[in-house]
Amino acid sequence: MPQAITCVEDLRTLARRRVPRMFYDYVDGGSWTESTYFANEADFARIRLRQRVAVNLENRSLQTTMLGEAVAMPVALAPTGNTGMVHADGEILAAMAAEEFGVPFTLSTMSICSIEDVATHVGKPFWFQLYMMRDRSFIESLIDRARLANCSALMLTLDLQVPGQRHKDRKNGLTTPPKPTFANLLNLATKPRWCAGMLRTPRRTFGNIVGHAKGVDDISTLSTWASKQFDPALSWQDVEWVKKRWGGKLILKGVLDAEDARHAVSSGADALVVSNHGGRQLDGAASTIESLPAIVDAVAGRMDVWLDGGVRTGQDVLKALALGASATMIGRPFLYGLGAGGQAGVRKCLELIASELDLTMALCGRTDVRSLDRDILLPRSSPAGYR
Repeated sequence: MPQAITCVEDLRTLARRRVPRMFYDYVDGGSWTESTYFANEADFARIRLRQRVAVNLENRSLQTTMLGEAVAMPVALAPTGNTGMVHADGEILAAMAAEEFGVPFTLSTMSICSIEDVATHVGKPFWFQLYMMRDRSFIESLIDRARLANCSALMLTLDLQVPGQRHKDRKNGLTTPPKPTFANLLNLATKPRWCAGMLRTPRRTFGNIVGHAKGVDDISTLSTWASKQFDPALSWQDVEWVKKRWGGKLILKGVLDAEDARHAVSSGADALVVSNHGGRQLDGAASTIESLPAIVDAVAGRMDVWLDGGVRTGQDVLKALALGASATMIGRPFLYGLGAGGQAGVRKCLELIASELDLTMALCGRTDVRSLDRDILLPRSSPAGYR
């Protein structure tokens, strides 16, 4: 990686130069006006920290646990679709980087590399993310495949019963398969590094679906299948069915409301992720950090509460932990790293966030990431406090 990389924003800038526009915009865009996408970051920036001095800051630790698994810091890689189009073999490289660093990796149903492919490249169990689809036999097969691949947790995404309207993807012709428009082909010609990587790999389609779902034998038949499969009838009874079928640890992703959080507790799941799909679904919805405190209160310690969306720095991680989350997930930051430099870029992203988290924690007068609470934040009543 270039020596000048000092923050995730540097990785984003480099990724924008190296990744084809249609796939970069897929990562770096939200729905409609993108107001919720931008609010996820802006609301973090409004929170102010209490700087403390003359505190013994030796022997600091970022280590904690997520679902009982020891982690190097309270950050996991979130499930992201099309990761293998940001960089050739992207899911494999990201999983390897996460394992090397000591944080969990979550594989998306809509990944380019298959469950089995990723499992052969890592030595530690990873997590698998599931969408509820109409074809229940396919869902059962996915759950069974995740179990055979030794996945240690299943993550069910709840907020994609119907896809959000993402203008950038429509304008770029990001369909399945992508439209070979003149503009797209011209842009590809400016990304020789990306093109060379894609030519070397056989992984260019959705490995968990093609050849596994009924009637989906190649990428040309995938689009029709996918457009009809996301299940708008998803209910809490379905969540309980998934929990029973899986039989292991279950994470629910996409909760943004306290009432839904109470349903999540009743479903028997082990953790929930406060998430608005990175601002890619309901534009105008609350930011994740704004929603977090009420959900933490509703759950009242009965399950783990994590946060996903808007996390760009170690300071953001610290703020989420201070407001009650026990961990966070990152999507765009690691994808920027992946696009910028493959496995080394993902590793760099994790190193940056860990360094920022450690330094900020120290300057707030704390030495253990598990001890963070609202006392490290300036109160709302302060002119410089969080809102």
